[in-house]
Amino acid sequence: MSAFLLAAAEVTGRLGQPDQEHLVWARELQAMSLAFHIPLVCFGIAFPAMVVFMEGLYLRTGDPTYKALAKRWSKVMLILFAVGVVTGTILSFEFGLLWPNFMATFGDVFGVAFTLEGVSFFLEAIFIAIYVYGWDRLPRRAHILTGVPIIITGITGSLMVISVNGWMNNPVGFDVVNGAVTNVRPWEALFNDFFWHELVHMYAAGYMVAGFTVAGVYAFAWLRGRRTRYVRIGMIVPLTVACLVAPVQVVLGDWAGRTVAEDQPVKLATFEGLPKTQAGAPFHILGWYDKDTQEVKGAIEIPDLLSILAYHDPDAVVQGLDSVPPDDRPGPVNVVRYAFQTMIGIGTLLALAGVLYAVVWWRKGRLPRSKWFFRLVVAAGPLAAIALISGWVTTEVGRQPWIVYEVMRVEDAVTDASGLPIAFFVALAVYLTLAGTVAWLLRRLAQRPPEVEVGVAVEAR
Repeated sequence: MSAFLLAAAEVTGRLGQPDQEHLVWARELQAMSLAFHIPLVCFGIAFPAMVVFMEGLYLRTGDPTYKALAKRWSKVMLILFAVGVVTGTILSFEFGLLWPNFMATFGDVFGVAFTLEGVSFFLEAIFIAIYVYGWDRLPRRAHILTGVPIIITGITGSLMVISVNGWMNNPVGFDVVNGAVTNVRPWEALFNDFFWHELVHMYAAGYMVAGFTVAGVYAFAWLRGRRTRYVRIGMIVPLTVACLVAPVQVVLGDWAGRTVAEDQPVKLATFEGLPKTQAGAPFHILGWYDKDTQEVKGAIEIPDLLSILAYHDPDAVVQGLDSVPPDDRPGPVNVVRYAFQTMIGIGTLLALAGVLYAVVWWRKGRLPRSKWFFRLVVAAGPLAAIALISGWVTTEVGRQPWIVYEVMRVEDAVTDASGLPIAFFVALAVYLTLAGTVAWLLRRLAQRPPEVEVGVAVEAR
């Protein structure tokens, strides 16, 4: 395998290193676009299932409250999908414009994934339109069935993109012959070893972000005194989903961390800021990595914990940053460390909230009554989104300096075009405009009473 990687790296190195003084602008533009788009992906993964589930409760009970919520949520789903179309299109162009050598070299390897993602996108658009327009126009059973393809395509579309990212971390499915990438095996490339843990970890994150965000809207209304059944159901359903997933995410994170320890040990060392390979490696909470002294300062040290987390063995040897030359080390180290600690800190907090919710519901059959719990629910949506973005920063910056791990460097993939600072601020203006438009549309939608959706009172029950 090492000989193969050396051959592949030699091929990509021949592409040259463009004289690109704005490499940092290319990275920041891509990062900004991902930060705006990824939370929308979460809603594409999880929100359709919540909408269809709510409509299913309406079909089973005939309660108009469920229909009012499902119909209102379907409009939110449509708005977010429309914005996701714009941000996703920008991302698609950025892959080709910012990283042309990457696309030219490996397009045959993962091109089928982007094709399938495009098919999923078009099918999703068709069925979302039918679903939203079909309220009270299609028979009830036919209408709910049109929601099923939305769930499926939301999953398959994101699945393909996640598989490409997994391949970038674990490049397989091709050979290098006579200086050319050949013998492409796309299915081997897409269903690589990194694909599986990234898939389930991202899908769990999707349900957490969507569930806590939607629940937080109704928890805010609850704190302001709107204790109606409509508000209560609108809070309980997504909150239950998110709280059930949050503790599971801790287990999935452990799986992901151990995979990184096996296949990308230098990335794991960057998570901790571990300068030297050692047995019984400690874990530091907070603090910062001093690159001059190559040690973590101002932190709470827990002996052996990194070895336990990575290998479930307190005496296990963990590779340090010294295991590779300085030019092959991810960085900046503190960016990765802070992102990683933010992710696990918020994830632990939300998992504890999920456990609290489950225990109170199981023992007393009701929600926790403390205002602090509802305040936590309000904050949980933004916190989950921060943890999500922190997780992707951990993954992507932790892979540096490679765009394809140990095969192609970022500096070999980047464009030599000028004008990237202008593109950055144009994209920023587009994203801010989209954010303002979404906020305005959602605010207008929220100001309409739920009776508008079903034509009957839904508050008093």
